[in-house]
Amino acid sequence: MIARPLSPLGPTLETPRLWLRPPSVEDFEAWAAFLGDAEAARHIGGTQPRATAWRSLATMVGAWHLNGSAMFSLIDKRSGRWLGRVGPWRPEGWPGTEVGWGVVRDAWGHGYAHEAATVTIDWAFDVLGWSEVIHTIDPDNVASKGVARKLGSCRLRMGRLPEPYHELPVEIWGQSRAEWNAARARRQRIP
Repeated sequence: MIARPLSPLGPTLETPRLWLRPPSVEDFEAWAAFLGDAEAARHIGGTQPRATAWRSLATMVGAWHLNGSAMFSLIDKRSGRWLGRVGPWRPEGWPGTEVGWGVVRDAWGHGYAHEAATVTIDWAFDVLGWSEVIHTIDPDNVASKGVARKLGSCRLRMGRLPEPYHELPVEIWGQSRAEWNAARARRQRIP
């Protein structure tokens, strides 16, 4: 069994299959490979060379310091493998309080994004005190729309991200804390 990862930046969240912890330098190789994969990065701004991927990782770590939250690294409990990044994201100019996800291509279709986003949305509402969670989704990203629907989110409106992505339209999906809590209560009643 792999030892539970620790982080000085923030909490480690846990699901039956996953650990979610703030990113660290040990994630860089997998992070860079993920952002270098044209298909995996297609709907999240496109591929990035290693130097840009490094800055992306540093930005996420810095956001933890500045905001007390940012996306988590998604770690497979069995293998210790980095599977992606999932979690709260709210940089300057963003259209709302987002919980987003990006998973390495060979882990698609296994429910990791949904599993990790669920525990992260719980954390965003319960700990961060958010009143709404959104997901900014490329209109062509059918898989992410499916994850959003499974989370109970619906399409709220069209929107735009801040520069340098301001020319690309995004669908803004989401739900309120009240909607999430009502669905969570229903899930907890199911045997």
